[in-house]
Amino acid sequence: MSPKKMMTHEQLVKKMLKRPAVKAETERLNREEFSILDQILAARKAAGLTQADVAKRMGTQAPAIARLESALASGKHSPSLNTLRKYAQALGKRVELHLV
Repeated sequence: MSPKKMMTHEQLVKKMLKRPAVKAETERLNREEFSILDQILAARKAAGLTQADVAKRMGTQAPAIARLESALASGKHSPSLNTLRKYAQALGKRVELHLV
């Protein structure tokens, strides 16, 4: 028996995304993530706050807020619910989580 050729992560993702069900679920999850990012950015803008303002209210530095917003945009990292709560509180908002 010859050993199977190993796939890279990128090759595996590309192969899996060819499956309609996998592609549809990935797109659905991405829409949810971007919806959260859109809400966060809209709330910050509506509050008239900069990343530095939010950071100060959260007791952190502006680069941490930039990383948080960037992580949501890229989907490479999901912030904890606690972090989202602190961010929302800095904006005078609260996070609501619903299961449907």
